[in-house]
Amino acid sequence: MKTTIFKLSSALFLFLSMITQTDAQDISGAWKGNIKLQKTEVPIIFNIKKEDSGLTCTMDSPTQGATDIPMDEITFSENILTIKLKQVGLKYIGTYKSKSFEGTLYQTGTEDHSLTLTKTVKTLPGNTTLPSSDAELDKLEHFSDGNYKYSVKDYFAKPKASSFSFSPNGAYLAYKEKDDAAKNHVYVKNLENDKVTLVIKEEDELIRGFGWANDNRLVYIMDKGGNENYHLFAVNLDGSNQVELTPFDGVKVNILNGLKEDKEHMIISMNQNNPQIFEPYKINIVTGDLVQLYENDDAENPIDGYEFDKDGKLRGFSRLRDGVNIDLYYTTDGKNYEIKKKLNWKDSFSIASFNYASENPDDAYVVSNLESDKTEIYLYDLKEDKVIKKLFSNEDFDVSGLRLSRKRGYELDYFAFEGEKQEIIPVSQYYKNLHKKITSKFPYYDYSIAGVTDDEDKYLIFLQSDKLYGTYYSYDAIKDEFKLLYNLMPNLKEEDMAVMRPISFKSRDGKHIHGYITLPKAAIEGKKVPVIVNPHGGPQGIRDSWGFNPEAQLFASRGYATLQVNFRISGGYGKAFLESGFKQIGRKAMDDVEDGLQFVIDKGWVDKNNVAIYGGSHGGYAVLRGLTKTPDLYTCGVDYVGVSNLFTFMKTIPPYWKPYLKIMKEIWYDEDVASEKVIMKEVSPAYQIDKIKKPLFVVQGANDPRVNIDESDQIVEALRAKGNDVPYMVKYDEGHGFHKEENRLDLYKAMLGFYAKHLNN
Repeated sequence: MKTTIFKLSSALFLFLSMITQTDAQDISGAWKGNIKLQKTEVPIIFNIKKEDSGLTCTMDSPTQGATDIPMDEITFSENILTIKLKQVGLKYIGTYKSKSFEGTLYQTGTEDHSLTLTKTVKTLPGNTTLPSSDAELDKLEHFSDGNYKYSVKDYFAKPKASSFSFSPNGAYLAYKEKDDAAKNHVYVKNLENDKVTLVIKEEDELIRGFGWANDNRLVYIMDKGGNENYHLFAVNLDGSNQVELTPFDGVKVNILNGLKEDKEHMIISMNQNNPQIFEPYKINIVTGDLVQLYENDDAENPIDGYEFDKDGKLRGFSRLRDGVNIDLYYTTDGKNYEIKKKLNWKDSFSIASFNYASENPDDAYVVSNLESDKTEIYLYDLKEDKVIKKLFSNEDFDVSGLRLSRKRGYELDYFAFEGEKQEIIPVSQYYKNLHKKITSKFPYYDYSIAGVTDDEDKYLIFLQSDKLYGTYYSYDAIKDEFKLLYNLMPNLKEEDMAVMRPISFKSRDGKHIHGYITLPKAAIEGKKVPVIVNPHGGPQGIRDSWGFNPEAQLFASRGYATLQVNFRISGGYGKAFLESGFKQIGRKAMDDVEDGLQFVIDKGWVDKNNVAIYGGSHGGYAVLRGLTKTPDLYTCGVDYVGVSNLFTFMKTIPPYWKPYLKIMKEIWYDEDVASEKVIMKEVSPAYQIDKIKKPLFVVQGANDPRVNIDESDQIVEALRAKGNDVPYMVKYDEGHGFHKEENRLDLYKAMLGFYAKHLNN
């Protein structure tokens, strides 16, 4: 029997009922209690407000990342408190007794829970006394005052319009458009009569992504304040029938398959039944009706990936075993799933697509490194578990991309990989012709197919370079005609932007390392300029790429170079390079960053006495580690949502990361191994505070589910205890990185002020 897990609804479309209070007792405030679920105490908070017309109430479930869920009924009469959320059959009834409520929490389909509520004070995440005041940050910002051609807003304001997408039949164009309040609403344009309709209105929460589910309906996702618990919504192209399809707070939704062959359904996964694992569902995008397709019933060895075909049939799945191994299951009859591959988590073997052009239903395109250091693309027989043919590989870089044409019977169009730049290798004659047309028309730009209609009569072409933010063109395949659709940032002139140069060098232990340097005009003219070293996040499997980088361009406009190093453990350079960085985070991975810095110093491009280090997530950790590992190398640092203490970081990961904790320990370090515990302390900046001698600016999103705010709080508190002046920016409506325009502008204005204060230029 499946265990029922406590679930909550966000009740997005419910209205608050305001019921008149009949008792004299003022019960306004926050009331907290705990219910017991499977030996775990789950806190529940009811936030009650007294209004002129009565009482209102919201609910928080902090451990599930759910806050401010509106209740639709609250009464308090004759010492009896009743709170209801009718959509999910949630009801609390409690009796007021000596400064507390003793009662029961009921929910349809679950057992009842005894719940005693006591008065509490609702607090914001983290230590709210630590963040710098607005006045302090404003003062910091003004250090960068000057007469510049481009402002921070020019680089980091969101485009007036963006995210263009044709409907499958090509009759409509959907896109985001920003209003005067920096809200990005979704509009749909009828391409026959040019009528434009507002379809999705962005309010307090950001629309994190949207797309066409069929010719008449769009889907979109939102979370709450950056907590990454995504909910799925759907709406008709005229703005009608807007529905929250997954009204489950504390639950994260992933879209698995769009189901082109089934217009009313898609396949999603949710961690609704257990916050640590995800299970697949078929969801009706009109009604929200759900059908669970498979049960992820072994939490110790959970399924971590599902393979559905174009018809929505579950053909296979991968199961994590013992925390570090992966078993690939496959079915030939749709009922019985057998193990086809027993892999270590370090191995790569994934199904890119089934080969629908083949008469053999078990043919598939797979990406694998089982026979090589670099990932390669094979045609593979999954039933027989054997290679049919190697299709594509590159001796220097991993390959993974391919495209099939549904219109032309799933003909293989191209392969793709990322080297120093993105590379497309045409295969079909159709795509060879199209590729030639695009590259001949736009010879100096990288392009990607941002969208194509089902009939392949209209294409959306997205162009970009290191100096071009991005431009959309439409291509009419019938008329053989390109048309400029939208320039995302016309205010940023290409001739004013800096060049991003690919670089490569040998590390101190002989590894071939790649990266990029973006140089301002003064450096091109021979002057040694200040440099901002920018290690990437991740760190495993992530890499920096060539293209338009708003940060690097902003920094170049102020006279700073930007160095990006794809240090060992970065993705795209093969298995050996990736694994050479395991257990080397903060050690040899940092050596590579330092060696990259020495390379550009030796080239004469940058001033060795004016070096800042800045990064986000793992990059933020690298900032703190750099300031402790080589305290004299850097002039200053900016830590953006970075890890400061490896011990506390491992203990505060989101629940859906916990099945991968053993893998994380193989990548980072394992405190249960005595020798590694020593290393963890050595490379945790929180334990090396006395080594930080240079100025530091810390930035954090309060709702970050990946890097808890305590990671930033503890480094700020410790440094200030030493007397260090540490500016600290916290945004309470953000998570892992800032996504709201006003917050991003605040960040970069303050960052430039910090650089201007501490770097000599």
